[in-house]
Amino acid sequence: MKFSFKHSIFIALSILTLSACVTKKYERPQTKQDGLYRDQNTTDTVTMADLPWKNLFSDTTLQSLIQQGINENLDLKQAIERIKISEATLQQSRLAFLPSLQGDLSVTDNKASAAAQNFPAGININLETQTYRAQLSTAWEADIWGKLSSAKRAAYATLLQSDAAKRAVQTQLIATIANSYYTLLALDKQLAITEQTVKIRMQDVETMKALKEGAVVNGAAVVQSEANLYAAQVTLPDLRRSIKEAENALSVVLARAPGSISRTTLDQQSPYTNLQTGISAQLLQNRPDVIAAEFGFRSAFENTNVAKTYFYPALTLTASGGLTSLQLNNFFDNSIFYNLVGGLTQPIFARGANKARLTTAQANQQIAFYNFQQALLTGGQEVSNALYAYQTAAEKEETRAKQIASLTKAVDFTKELLRYSSATNYTDVLTSEQSLLTAQLNGINDRLQKLQSVVNLYRALGGGWK
Repeated sequence: MKFSFKHSIFIALSILTLSACVTKKYERPQTKQDGLYRDQNTTDTVTMADLPWKNLFSDTTLQSLIQQGINENLDLKQAIERIKISEATLQQSRLAFLPSLQGDLSVTDNKASAAAQNFPAGININLETQTYRAQLSTAWEADIWGKLSSAKRAAYATLLQSDAAKRAVQTQLIATIANSYYTLLALDKQLAITEQTVKIRMQDVETMKALKEGAVVNGAAVVQSEANLYAAQVTLPDLRRSIKEAENALSVVLARAPGSISRTTLDQQSPYTNLQTGISAQLLQNRPDVIAAEFGFRSAFENTNVAKTYFYPALTLTASGGLTSLQLNNFFDNSIFYNLVGGLTQPIFARGANKARLTTAQANQQIAFYNFQQALLTGGQEVSNALYAYQTAAEKEETRAKQIASLTKAVDFTKELLRYSSATNYTDVLTSEQSLLTAQLNGINDRLQKLQSVVNLYRALGGGWK
């Protein structure tokens, strides 16, 4: 039967139509994108996520540490290597569209036994020949159902997912370095305040001893003042240990051996105040883990397409050709052979395996969809938490300043009363001093919370990779 050009066009269009029925075109799934930020109803799309990280942090020492982390961090380097793996996988999927080519060179010994005509009965001789063969063979599978195309798109989505995952590692890295840096500054400040408190309480002990000699206070006041001194001193070793541990942890993030970290002071820090969040739908384009989750879903979607194609026959073309001869000296004379075979292959007893493959792919696709949804919801939660943390820190800072001012006056007043009248005792001094130290340390924590909430908001919005 002969096929005309029109017949060929009709067959090709029919195959393309059937292919479109087998595999589907990707569309972004419906997910909740709006209203993910609690108590935020803005329609302004300006977001601090678009801000380069060097503009967010004015401390040049911190900028230097972040750049070191981007250059040397081992987690980030691992993410880059995973991108290379994904690139290699994508290249393999592209090569699947090309025919394979194999070469074969062989020499075959053939032996046969036959009765010799000129020998007595029962005597056999062995006949031995050698066959020399060189051939090339190729095979090509036509992508009539879209299996190879879907596999390539899945590999490409995986590559983009790996790239987005690398950006997510970078945004988290920047946040980790900045938060660790601010923690170190806060610990330095707490240590300085505690050391200053120890000096003041040492003076208090001497004062109490002098007042005892003047019969203004009794021995109980002296030992109470000593206990108050020791209560401050005993916190110093833990503060110094915390500083060392924080330095060691940050050193590992920077891919360095544990050691000291260069830094400025907490008083030199000025938090970024223009906290623009944009709208929550922008997480789809700004937050790397959300982007990675969507590409993960897209890869799973294409793998489901691939699984569907296994229910349909595969069209393959194979060809081979070469040279063969019984004599090596005339190997290139009249010894050419070739064959060309085309056919449809349909597994008969593999339907159970195909169903299992499809069920697995569909389940993985659904899992990837849930992961995509979870990433969006988590992003909204983290933005909301960071905003509220900043607001509460700002509120506490204002009130804490008033508390510290009042407690400072209370300490001064009770000490004066103790020196010059009997209207108070050392217990009042002790209580006011302990309250003052606690308030000062909590004030440092308020400051730290404010600084870190800005960093956490920046990361939650997807800042740090642009």
